[in-house]
Amino acid sequence: MEVNEIIDVAEGLGGVLTLKPQPGDGSPEISWGDIFFYYAPDGVVPASQPFATIVTKDYPEDRGSQLDRPGAFRLNVTAGTAQFRELTGRGPREPAGHDVDPSTVDVLFAHPVYGHLGGSLW
Repeated sequence: MEVNEIIDVAEGLGGVLTLKPQPGDGSPEISWGDIFFYYAPDGVVPASQPFATIVTKDYPEDRGSQLDRPGAFRLNVTAGTAQFRELTGRGPREPAGHDVDPSTVDVLFAHPVYGHLGGSLW
């Protein structure tokens, strides 16, 4: 899928607020170009974390994902431990969840930085 297709699917769920930080909107520069999805039927950004993000570049603590390649991005989705196990066949804190190369394309794995805390798919 392409980024715009993912946005269409997320927004089609209903009640989804999509944020696309960019220069001049008051967002931190590091977030520019990324996309954040919140459940916010009232259209107001909640105090909670987004339920999904599309990351379009490497962050200082995660250079291993190699998202600076042309066309590369990572879809991050919050998932509970049970859902993670159902989709990957292992728990997010199990070693097999951390030995995946984060630059691999089209693979579900725990977040390369904090996935060991459980519940996030990347």
